[in-house]
Amino acid sequence: PGFYSRQDIKTPVKIAIVTLIMTQLMNLAFIGPLKHAGLSLSIGLAACLNAGLLYWQLRKQDIFTPQPGWASFLLRLAIAVVVMAAALVGMLYVMPEWAQGTMPYRLMRLMAVVVVGVVAYFATLAVLGFKVKEFTRRTV
Repeated sequence: PGFYSRQDIKTPVKIAIVTLIMTQLMNLAFIGPLKHAGLSLSIGLAACLNAGLLYWQLRKQDIFTPQPGWASFLLRLAIAVVVMAAALVGMLYVMPEWAQGTMPYRLMRLMAVVVVGVVAYFATLAVLGFKVKEFTRRTV
């Protein structure tokens, strides 16, 4: 909406084209060695590139200026993500191989992994002082 509300359609389209080209280049680079995981990686990295380029243009054109406290907010989110990732990597060493057991047993293990990730993430946010209202949308 930052660009479209200013009748600037060209900037997001140019960024989308760059993102599309980079996605295809990353597909070529990652799919060979990483197979289907390479496809997911290239799409995820391209999404980050797209968001970063849009953010850069919003800042460059003085359309967007972050409110005070955003750096702290993002740092706390990043810490929670790192803690969650560490908990999930730790689950790799606790859980048996995916191929072991029946499908209901596999699904129970998968649910356990999801629960551990959710608990680690939100517990870290709680320890860091997050409040639910920080996630609600505020209008000016």
